[in-house]
Amino acid sequence: MTDNPHPTPTPAQLRRWRKYLADEIAEGAIYRELATRRTGQERQVLLGLAEAEERHEAHWRNLLGEHAKDTRPSLQRTFLRFLARNFGSVFVLALAQRAEGDSPYAKDSDATAQMAADEQVHEEVVRALATAGRARLAGNFRAAVFGANDGLVSNFALVLGIGATGVASSFVLFSGIAGLLAGALSMAAGEYVSVRSQRELLTASRPTQITLSVAPNLDLQANELVLIYKARGMSDEAAEHRAAERMGLFACDCDPSLSLQPELHGEELEREHEELGSAGGAATSSFLFFASGALIPILPFIFGMSGLPAILLAAGLVGAALLFTGGVVGLLSGASPIKRGLRQLTIGWGAAAVTYCLGLLFGATGI
Repeated sequence: MTDNPHPTPTPAQLRRWRKYLADEIAEGAIYRELATRRTGQERQVLLGLAEAEERHEAHWRNLLGEHAKDTRPSLQRTFLRFLARNFGSVFVLALAQRAEGDSPYAKDSDATAQMAADEQVHEEVVRALATAGRARLAGNFRAAVFGANDGLVSNFALVLGIGATGVASSFVLFSGIAGLLAGALSMAAGEYVSVRSQRELLTASRPTQITLSVAPNLDLQANELVLIYKARGMSDEAAEHRAAERMGLFACDCDPSLSLQPELHGEELEREHEELGSAGGAATSSFLFFASGALIPILPFIFGMSGLPAILLAAGLVGAALLFTGGVVGLLSGASPIKRGLRQLTIGWGAAAVTYCLGLLFGATGI
């Protein structure tokens, strides 16, 4: 326990310490909430984090002494606790990772050096816990996010470009619907082929266990197994020793590491491909999310709007959607959701602005 170095703390110090105390209590509760949804070692790690937050809580209680009182935690911690209690998803871990990384303890002399070091370690612990969740989301989530963004940007650019030429609103709407269907089908087909090809490439690249099934029938004097193991990267000596094991000259599997990458089957193979996701899942996600993204720019035209008001409303709707998808990507990557959202917005609006200017040019020249 740390002795109170401030017998008469200032009002500013009291406010800051109370805020730290409230945040530490909230963080401990967040990790305990997450632990209720986990099992095994992951649960133990989360409970260990909660215990560490309790030690930090005790430090601030000791400094505050009789001045300690209930204080609301920051909005970020309040929101995190709500998510942890009701969802317990990878988004919570990603947000917790960012919160741990933003700890002010390193610059606050009232916090101990050990507490500042703890927070840095906590960030790495939470990063490791979030990695598994990110891996599970990586394949289909990647297809969903890219699909939605492509639908938003491409169809918004198409609608603005066509609309700027001065054609009838019905033609703009028809063009937007055609762009939605064409883009969604193209994205789905592309994702299916891409993911399927990657999975097949990984499967084709793994060694098989043919060395076990054919070993009894091989010629001892012309041992082709040695060539297999050399091709897998073994030295001459290691390849000959491994071939002798497969031929039954040794009763043990003397060095399993010489197998390099053993053949995987069933669930093990699926786990290896987990980050890619399934081809069908990626294709479906791409189609649905591209279509949902591409639908947004044409909503004003669907409801009968036309001209500049329809374009301005479409720009606003698309901008909000781009901020949202960019923010989600930022959260999952542990980066600033605001910066990622603004980046998405800038890129999307920039691409649409180019096509809008081209549409104005074509419309003015009658091309």
